[in-house]
Amino acid sequence: MATPTRMAPWSLAHPLWLCPFRPFFTLALIAGWALMGLWGGFLLLGWPLPAVPGGPFVWHAHELLLGFALAGAAGFVLTAVPEFTRTPPFGARPVRVLVGLWLLARLGFWFSGWWPMAGLAVAALAQLGLIGGLMALMAPRLLRDPERRYVAFLWALAVLAVVAAGFYVDALRGAAPTRWLHALVGVWMGLIVIAMSRISMSIVNAGIDAQVAADGQAREPYLARPPRRNLALLAIGLFTLAEFVQPGGPVSAWLALAAAAAALNLLNDWHVGRPLMQRWPLMLYAVYGLMALGYALIGVALLGGGFSPSAGLHVLTTGVLGLNIYLVIAIAGYTHSGLEKSDRPWVLWGAALLVAAALARASAYAVAPTALMGLAALLWCAAFALQSAHMLPVLWRPRADGASGCDGVLPPHSAPAQSTCAPEALTTDS
Repeated sequence: MATPTRMAPWSLAHPLWLCPFRPFFTLALIAGWALMGLWGGFLLLGWPLPAVPGGPFVWHAHELLLGFALAGAAGFVLTAVPEFTRTPPFGARPVRVLVGLWLLARLGFWFSGWWPMAGLAVAALAQLGLIGGLMALMAPRLLRDPERRYVAFLWALAVLAVVAAGFYVDALRGAAPTRWLHALVGVWMGLIVIAMSRISMSIVNAGIDAQVAADGQAREPYLARPPRRNLALLAIGLFTLAEFVQPGGPVSAWLALAAAAAALNLLNDWHVGRPLMQRWPLMLYAVYGLMALGYALIGVALLGGGFSPSAGLHVLTTGVLGLNIYLVIAIAGYTHSGLEKSDRPWVLWGAALLVAAALARASAYAVAPTALMGLAALLWCAAFALQSAHMLPVLWRPRADGASGCDGVLPPHSAPAQSTCAPEALTTDS
């Protein structure tokens, strides 16, 4: 019998299909450095990019938002929803179909420059089929929950599908689809707020538990309070809608500042003392910090700050979106592969590279645009290449603990802090 390492990767017996996050995190990691590497080559060396409708910038944004980001999000929700709802993991066969749709969407869009109608139609059907497939798998489990505590993931994917459909409709009729790409950034920020409220409950409380064990002093647990989250989602949604209807207007400016304030308000729950200063909570804290910075820069720029609002937009994409997916892959990838995520110094270095990439990209509108844009691309590529070197072998081999499926390092009911999402701690959700 063939050993796992000698099996063809498309074989369902290969460890790659042991849990849904494995193939999708693999795609996200490779896309992270490959797609940005092509973009950096275009900026610095004049490399050709696929001649898609709208040009290189549309290709870059589309592949970041509907290629890289969607792969990371798919891996997360397909693993998290069974954990939240205490149901069995999703089977490998439907997951393999979704992976095929992701690849088909890339091919269709990349070839849309040669065959515009056919390529865009294939990309649209595959992309919307992927999002719809995710919803079809998740919906029965989420809707059967009597309290509907996690149904927000379903609504976020529904909004993502609508915005993605709008992009393809405009592209197919020859209109500029850029407004839909900007709207996609807002959708992703909202989904990050929803997901972070779950992930942070586990990570921050694990830090609090460790501190209590070390000094014996009782501490209140960390709670991601729904009112703060709902306020942030409302502010982000209103800004996204205003910017879609009237780009660059004063209403958008003030709503961007409101979104920045709402992101900072989310961090008020995080101020739990010394446990926050640990590596994992601090990196997640940085995601919200960058979100507040990104929206603040957009607001100030739209009010006449003397620089482009794209500076803030790229803090949201390069910093918030990139860093969030990077951390989710590291946390879930290790925990659900039977490995401890602690004592991984490379994770902090990669996170620092992504923060530096976001700041370099935002600064590119002030000085040396091409050089700083190229530097940002190189820093981003370095972060995901570093993560690929450490994580791809984990994703492509059997679990380190000899178990099967998607369980965390310990049985999920015996140690909630080991779980990526810790649904039992979310009784305050609404």
